[in-house]
Amino acid sequence: MSIGRLPENEQRILDEMERALRRDRRLARRLRTHRVSRRPDPARVLARLASYRPRGWTVAVLLAVSVGLMVAGIVTSEPGVIWAFAALWPLTMFAAFRLLCRWCED
Repeated sequence: MSIGRLPENEQRILDEMERALRRDRRLARRLRTHRVSRRPDPARVLARLASYRPRGWTVAVLLAVSVGLMVAGIVTSEPGVIWAFAALWPLTMFAAFRLLCRWCED
């Protein structure tokens, strides 16, 4: 890779691309207003949760894994399995609730 100047035709192509990008008002506005925030926006998170529409097979898989973890936790009493069940069960219930809401909505 050379560090020198670009050949004339490549420099001309690059200049044309830069001119076209400078004329794009929508791109300029998006670049001006784009802010990187470290914290998630609570309103956006709640809106995404409210719009979550799981499918039946997703809820079935979550339910099967949750029941498997529950049985394994009862049989083995391993803290890792119990914690995995404790983390997955609320997600399973939320997905099942959203699925039932979608079914009743129609």
